[in-house]
Amino acid sequence: MDEFSLGSLFLALVVILILSGFFSSSETSMMSLNRHRLSHLVRKGNKSAKLTSKLLAKTDKLLGSILFGNTLLNVAAATLTEVIVLRIFGHDNNTALILGTLTITFTILIFSEIMPKIIASSHPERIALSASYGLAFFIKLFYPVVFVATAIVRTVLRLLRIQVQTDQSKQSVSLEEVRMLVLEAEHFLPHRHQKMLLNLVDLERVVVDDVMIPRNQIEALDINADTQVLKQQLATCHHTLLPVYENILDNIIGILHVRKTLSLLQRETFSGEDLRELLLEPYFIPADTTLLMQLQHFQERQLRLGLIVDEYGELLGLVTLENILEEIVGDFTTQSPAQTGKYYRQEDGSLFIEGSTLLRDLNRKMGLHLPLDGAKTLNGLILEHLQDIPEAGTSLKISGYPIEIVQTQDRVVKIARIFIAAHIKQDAHQQ
Repeated sequence: MDEFSLGSLFLALVVILILSGFFSSSETSMMSLNRHRLSHLVRKGNKSAKLTSKLLAKTDKLLGSILFGNTLLNVAAATLTEVIVLRIFGHDNNTALILGTLTITFTILIFSEIMPKIIASSHPERIALSASYGLAFFIKLFYPVVFVATAIVRTVLRLLRIQVQTDQSKQSVSLEEVRMLVLEAEHFLPHRHQKMLLNLVDLERVVVDDVMIPRNQIEALDINADTQVLKQQLATCHHTLLPVYENILDNIIGILHVRKTLSLLQRETFSGEDLRELLLEPYFIPADTTLLMQLQHFQERQLRLGLIVDEYGELLGLVTLENILEEIVGDFTTQSPAQTGKYYRQEDGSLFIEGSTLLRDLNRKMGLHLPLDGAKTLNGLILEHLQDIPEAGTSLKISGYPIEIVQTQDRVVKIARIFIAAHIKQDAHQQ
């Protein structure tokens, strides 16, 4: 290299260090790039994003070219440094040669490795999209060498029975990961919107059995009842759809739209047969159907109410479209008197709660953390914990909450008192 001036050698060394930094930053930015953000840019038609996605679809070729280029440049930098040191200090100065080697090593580490990678990890999208054009060129340039290297690597991995995913352009996301993404977006989303998104994700895990109106709270009509009883019930009901049964609640024969009975209510007398002509076919739902699936079924069938049955066909309760929507957006203001009066806050911060209250409602509205993997109601949770029918005055502790049974009736806990921490939110929803 005697024909090159010392200045030209220094300039070549600087260029090599810059190119080495380019490969280092490209590697970090490509591997740190948010794949979902990249997919969004591809759908918007961003040309750089399309090229980047194409490169990430063949990670072995991409990484092979980057590492080959980086290694080649680092070796070239070390060799060029040796030439410069020999040109300046001569061939007999071993100390200068050692110092030159240490200096170029430190320089490569700082300016071609650490600093470019820190910058790339801080701005992966901007650097990856910009670097994609240069990387596409080098992949073609290094293709013969990279092809041989990747073939050897694949053979070794196959012998070791190691499965490798070469397409990094797309990544599947689990429900838990989606949930974490929503939680991490708290600085960009209003709290209410964030809560709605979390509830929407949970629809896949919650079943209709968790949110149903239990059978002992179902408002229904006995088609064989006296005309005056039917009139009174239709005039005072708080629902637009009513299940209709014959003699016993388990014998549901149809669903009645109350609005269709307005003409019948004008008559002095009418028979059950008149009501029978207005009935819609009942729709039954297995108890383990998820809320997301049931929401789709309601939409496909254009229905708003379904009757929940167990594996033996016994009626457990009913679920409405409103029940599912409340799981997403929260409670609506329109509620029947039968569904109010479940929570009574005392001056000491404790709560008087009806035993039929759903645990999910308690956790959501009062900020509690009662277990949901077993019983569905507070009464069921207490009975499950005690494994006996308790008497009034019995106290117990569940999940750290002291609970006192205040009233029992017909072998169930009618009212219980929960002592919660004094710092619980005072603006919790009370019914």
